Amino acid sequence: MRPVSLVLFLTFTLLPFTAGHILPGLSEGRSREQKVWVREGSPAVLPCLLSPRKTRGSSKQLPDKISVLWRRHGGSVHQEPHVVLEVGDSGLQKTALCMKPRVSLQDSAWRNGNFSLRIAPVRSEDVGLYEARVEYKTEVHSCRVELGVITVTLSPPSPVIGNELLLSCNSSHRASLVETCWFHNEHLGPTSRTICFLSRTLSILHPAMSDAGSWRCQLRYSDKEIISATFNLQILGFDGPTNPVVYAAAGSAADLPCSLSYLPSAFGMRVVAAHWSHLAGGRVQDWVISQNVSSRRFPLHLPVVGPGDAGQYRCTVSVGHRTISRDVTLAVVTVTPSIQGPVSEGNRLLLICSLTHSQGHERFQWTHLDSAPTKSKLAVASPRRLEGHSSWLVRTLEIPQVSQKDTGTWECSVHGPEGRLGAVEYDLQITGAQVSSAPSILSGQVTFGLTLTLFFLLAICVVALALQKRAQTPAFPALEGMFAVNVPGKSKEENQKGKIQQTEC
Repeated sequence: MRPVSLVLFLTFTLLPFTAGHILPGLSEGRSREQKVWVREGSPAVLPCLLSPRKTRGSSKQLPDKISVLWRRHGGSVHQEPHVVLEVGDSGLQKTALCMKPRVSLQDSAWRNGNFSLRIAPVRSEDVGLYEARVEYKTEVHSCRVELGVITVTLSPPSPVIGNELLLSCNSSHRASLVETCWFHNEHLGPTSRTICFLSRTLSILHPAMSDAGSWRCQLRYSDKEIISATFNLQILGFDGPTNPVVYAAAGSAADLPCSLSYLPSAFGMRVVAAHWSHLAGGRVQDWVISQNVSSRRFPLHLPVVGPGDAGQYRCTVSVGHRTISRDVTLAVVTVTPSIQGPVSEGNRLLLICSLTHSQGHERFQWTHLDSAPTKSKLAVASPRRLEGHSSWLVRTLEIPQVSQKDTGTWECSVHGPEGRLGAVEYDLQITGAQVSSAPSILSGQVTFGLTLTLFFLLAICVVALALQKRAQTPAFPALEGMFAVNVPGKSKEENQKGKIQQTEC
């Protein structure tokens, strides 16, 4: 075999196995074609790397003098190629005017064998076949990369404010489209959604904050090519839950939130006005919030709230030529004792904890804050609705006999599925021991009994005195003379005295 024929045979035989490598002794190494899909507006990297097998076998880096030429064939290989970026071995760089300054190379990565082309941002007209030619000394390395562009468009432009939105997904692929699928928050569990249909456009009639976030469109074609791109949907609305509820203790301050999801000035929009309104007692109350284009928060501060302040409040914000609003509910927690003022020791006391404008899922817990943690009194139960007030919930704490150990602060806290919602405190003051008085009927009965007893005692005393007097009187006065003795020689008075002495004997 001739030497020339042998060289040609070896060249075509080894070419498939040496694609993408720089081999000494060969004039050129050609890599196989790669395909890169990039969403319009995102950066793209067209890879052109020296095989790690070559650099691992040698501790030497590539020489300093290297020339790199990137050319683009347009939308088809048959079109005349034109220069995209050229860097001579002297370091002089030339760039196509239509792509300047969007294309670049990492000079620091050359000596490690990285000649990838970066395009940022990618435009739809950048579609086509790109070819790189790397030369140093007598060696040549080439790369071929096909760039495809996926276009995701939003109408109206981001951020969306309230109205219907349309998301469209297209690509530069020429095959017939079989199916389009949209994936929303794929890795966020219950909030993820998947929508598949033939149309390229997704319509959302009434976009909400739950529709914001990452959307990925996936296009499946008849030639089994599958292309996907991700789009971050921004909706200008309100932060936090859809229907927020603020729980506040009666007599305390309350702050009602109203915060936009994005700063309007970041999108070139101006906040025209922000105000709050509340329907109370048949009339509407209004609060105008000062305009601040550098803020997205417009809270309403209420210094002192009571049961009459509970209800729905509306925050309205004008952004550009559009207005968005949200409702915030204020629920007020109140404690009402059955005895007003200080409570006497031994009394029965009821502490009624009521929630004005409740949502129906709350539960209550009573805690004695001034007692030891291991001895604190707790009362946990589902509440009952107050008759005549469908939006009121009450929970009563009963202390059958108040004692000094009950003195101090009692807290009624409100809890829901999300945890503790709010609380109100009551300071219990107890006076000295109670002096109980009998009812009036019982008092009359006792007085009558005492009177009757005294009457009987007095009667007994009278009878006793009468009996004693009778006992001192002679039973037979006619016989008195029979026992009288006149002593001779004594006077009449002395004899009479003797009679008396005899009688006493």
